[in-house]
Amino acid sequence: MSLAERLHANETIITAWSGVPDALTVEILAGQGFGAVTLDMQHGGHNEDSVLRSIAPVLRADKHPIVRIPVGRFDMASRALDFGAEAVIAPMVNSVDDARRFAAAMKYPPLGERSWGPTFAAPRHGSKDSIKWLRESNARTVSFAMVETHAAVAVLDGILETPGIDGIFLGPGDFSIAWTKGETINSTLEDMMETVADVGRRTRAAGKHAGIYVTDPAIAGRFVDMGYQLLATGSEHQLISSGAARLLADLNKSLG
Repeated sequence: MSLAERLHANETIITAWSGVPDALTVEILAGQGFGAVTLDMQHGGHNEDSVLRSIAPVLRADKHPIVRIPVGRFDMASRALDFGAEAVIAPMVNSVDDARRFAAAMKYPPLGERSWGPTFAAPRHGSKDSIKWLRESNARTVSFAMVETHAAVAVLDGILETPGIDGIFLGPGDFSIAWTKGETINSTLEDMMETVADVGRRTRAAGKHAGIYVTDPAIAGRFVDMGYQLLATGSEHQLISSGAARLLADLNKSLG
């Protein structure tokens, strides 16, 4: 099943979050138990070349490749799809116009303005039928507009109504900065949780998918209850740090 099909089936997908621009590292990450791997070009080190090379090992591991593009780089959304990504997350979508430009880059006409050229994507997904690929691509690719600011929440209905926008991805870190007017960063800030829940509910009520970054595993179930399906976590830094800490603790316990 494609990522889109699994989301439509109301499955909960946990995606690892890769910021190290190295295909070998991504291959190791894709070999773990996550359902997807997100390649981060915004705050992570991924670039056009590393995205091109890293999608292949994700697909070989039978996982779903997702790319977060840099702010405003809607052209890279089309590139990521041409490389074989199944979904793209666009940060700082703060207006309906932002949403329209993002959707235009994600979808083929007449829904959008994406240019034809699946040189890598079609063979990586085993497709040899160009017409079938064209006809199915708009439904198979998933566009997540990030909600991270008061401005985005204010126009959420307009973003959700934009043709070609398939979902919302909430960035709780930036959202907490906006919520507290720059006083703190706290992805689990209780004061904002009702608004976080409202975004999830409204997104699902509109028939769209909802995703969110999870910094504290203990709160993941609460996010799912709010309607969020795509849960992002597990960066290389986080996994190496926590794995090393557990291993050293076990070793030191054995050593007395």
